Amino acid sequence: MSEGRDPVSGKIFILSGPSGSGKTTLYQKLLANRAIRGRLAKTISVTTRLKRPGERHGRDYFFVQRGVFLRKKRAGQFLESEEIFGSYYGTLRKQVQDFLRAGRHVLLTIDVKGARAVCRQFPQVVRIFVKAPSLQILKDRLEERGSDANAAVVDRLQRAHLELKEARHYDYLVVNDDLKKAVGRLTGIVLKEMGARDTP
Repeated sequence: MSEGRDPVSGKIFILSGPSGSGKTTLYQKLLANRAIRGRLAKTISVTTRLKRPGERHGRDYFFVQRGVFLRKKRAGQFLESEEIFGSYYGTLRKQVQDFLRAGRHVLLTIDVKGARAVCRQFPQVVRIFVKAPSLQILKDRLEERGSDANAAVVDRLQRAHLELKEARHYDYLVVNDDLKKAVGRLTGIVLKEMGARDTP
């Protein structure tokens, strides 16, 4: 039996969506909900990209050098990993397994390729796709964010086209048009799925 197939008591929630869709804001609001806090744990991904303003090591990501990341990958420490726009991202296998075995549900904010990798290893996965109302609005959000050069915005939009094609394979779709409504829909989905698992 592989590590990913070990008996677990929690459920994995995957949140995917293009850059600029609002995933970060949504998961922060979700984890702040009193009905969910303490029952849903967010893993901290490992990345080789530089910190953005306001980000902290160990809270938002584990920021490491490329060599460190690749050694962890070779050692099989990642549940899933990928190179995106020249930087590596990975989900620590042990962190996920520890949460699940403790009876906690786990929230992963990962891309569509990573989602496929996790689904191959764990049966109890709920996939939620977040999208902006339109590609134009997504473009506007990326430009307003101001953290990417014009070429990077173009790259992110091209990647968004590919990611949106995967949305049909997800269990739920959340359109992030109105933030309050999107948070409400996401929270409702998670509470419903938690109840499905927690109810005898």
